[in-house]
Amino acid sequence: MKNRVLILDFGSQYTKLIARRIRELKVYTEIIPFRINIDQIRTLSPGAIILSGGPSSVYKKNAPKISRDILNLGIPILGICYGLQLIAFLSGMVVDSTKNREYGLATLEIGKKENRRLRSQLLKKVKNNSKVWMSHGDIISQFPRDFIVTARTENSEIAVIESEKRKLYGVQFHPEVIHTTEGTKLLSNFVFNIAGLKPDWDMENFIKSTIINIKNKVGKEKIILGLSGGVDSTVLALLLKKAIGKQLIPVFIDTGLLRKNEYKELMSGFKNKLDLNVIGIEAADIFIAKLANISSPEKKRKVIGKTFIDVFQSVEERVGKVKYLAQGTLYPDVIESVSVNGPSVTIKSHHNVGGLPKKMNWKLIEPFKELFKDEVRKVGKELGLEDELINRHPFPGPGLAVRIIGRITREKIEKLQQADLILHEELLHFNIYNQVWQAFIVLLSVKSVGVMGDIRTYENVAVIRMVNSIDGMTADWYPAPYDFLKKVSSRIVNEVKGINRVTYDLTSKPPGTIEWE
Repeated sequence: MKNRVLILDFGSQYTKLIARRIRELKVYTEIIPFRINIDQIRTLSPGAIILSGGPSSVYKKNAPKISRDILNLGIPILGICYGLQLIAFLSGMVVDSTKNREYGLATLEIGKKENRRLRSQLLKKVKNNSKVWMSHGDIISQFPRDFIVTARTENSEIAVIESEKRKLYGVQFHPEVIHTTEGTKLLSNFVFNIAGLKPDWDMENFIKSTIINIKNKVGKEKIILGLSGGVDSTVLALLLKKAIGKQLIPVFIDTGLLRKNEYKELMSGFKNKLDLNVIGIEAADIFIAKLANISSPEKKRKVIGKTFIDVFQSVEERVGKVKYLAQGTLYPDVIESVSVNGPSVTIKSHHNVGGLPKKMNWKLIEPFKELFKDEVRKVGKELGLEDELINRHPFPGPGLAVRIIGRITREKIEKLQQADLILHEELLHFNIYNQVWQAFIVLLSVKSVGVMGDIRTYENVAVIRMVNSIDGMTADWYPAPYDFLKKVSSRIVNEVKGINRVTYDLTSKPPGTIEWE
């Protein structure tokens, strides 16, 4: 396993993006906690190490650190943002706070010596004056002689450092985000030219290794799978079926918070198209009753998560003793909910993240928790899933509960289901559905004055949200055609009783999230 990269996580929201970019280069990548000791790293014997970014300052007392012995392993190391500053700090350099903080795009000026570009392994064939994504408030002010500075930006005299002799490299920017235009080339230089690794990892290998791991872990025990109807859990159902066959018990719960007519349509598809022996449970009354009078999105997610567990437990009475519960949890869910490998900041809770109650004897199976949505779609493609299912827009596990701002009522659910159906129909009619990552309606608790005929109305506001994304970590709002927006707005106001105003969300991620709650 020397042909792999270890990423030490110091709490960046982008840590998984680093792994993703390296995996796109077909090199196996693993994220580990920064607290790992040097002997463990020696045992793992990676071909390269990357130190992630993070929200801390290296000179502060409780900043996450690792032994300076890591710099003497002889393994190529790349530090990104905080990782760069940590390499500097451990090497005896001085790191200070700066007044000229850099957040957002900057221009990378590659260094020159005697009118020639400095010899740089890391920046080989990287275009000069390319754009890089900065997010830092600290800078390196002193560095030892065995390092050279190979690039700068307007506000950072030290944007890239390299020590070819010690195999230590660092960048002040984030090459893993799409805004850094030459980021993939830089990472490729590190992985292939500097570390000498080979591209031998892909989704086919992921499927094979995951099936072996599941078989070894589960043995002859049963697994209950929580099917949501989305891409993630559907692909997981096919993977688990391939791994353990009849030991798999797929369960699809009607929470009352699905899209209009979705429960019946999906139940039919699971059984007839995918040949899954699904147990369907109609539990709308239970979920809606539990959500009564709850407005907080965090409480909604936690109540829904607990209710899911309660309903899943009732299945055990039908099928006998169960040891495992499988979920289609993805990495963006994890990274926004909890600090997994490092001291990252919680963005929001996800109903399926955080483990199972201690009183339960079940164990979690989450094969996709290190993958992004598009990677799961590739797994689905490998397993023979139809494009129609692979390309379904993401739908949150808590369903429409997090698309209704404020308290949940059956009346609001029906309004939103009807508006959502109209949006879906027009997306298909205008051939837009497959052009966007996700499109949905949000029902606000805010009401507005309107006029219909000669009658004054005072009704709910609906928001159309449409975004494009690659992995769900960042997203841009979609510039929908005016004719499309006009048609959707007109239909919603005329056909959905209780909605008299429609708006369009022009917020990207960041600063917003894709879902409103």
